[in-house]
Amino acid sequence: MGRLFVITLEGSFYSCKHCRTHLALSDDTLSKSFHCRHGKAYLFDKIVNVTVGEKEERTMITGLHTVVDIFCVGCGSLVGWKYEAAHEKSQKYKEGKFILERFKVLGPDGSYYVSSQEAQVVGSDADDA
Repeated sequence: MGRLFVITLEGSFYSCKHCRTHLALSDDTLSKSFHCRHGKAYLFDKIVNVTVGEKEERTMITGLHTVVDIFCVGCGSLVGWKYEAAHEKSQKYKEGKFILERFKVLGPDGSYYVSSQEAQVVGSDADDA
């Protein structure tokens, strides 16, 4: 097994809630109006210190998408997913973008996100309408 190379971010950033590995700069947040099974999810143009899983087709609120799950390189925790392809023309802007599930990361101030007790739709995403 090779040596682990981890990028350290400067400024305000999101990190893995399990091992505190840096994941994304808060300034790189494109949208905070997405949703996942645990509540809020944020869309990013770029993130660091993740590995990707297998490609799969997932039906979400906004249609069918090809996605890969993303995992923290520090501890292997699932932290979100990456949109590889969108099958609806109106959703093409998501291609190549990343979702971090707010429940699975620490906020820029080191805070945890507490999931609401309301029923959530599994594997969902939201429109930026």
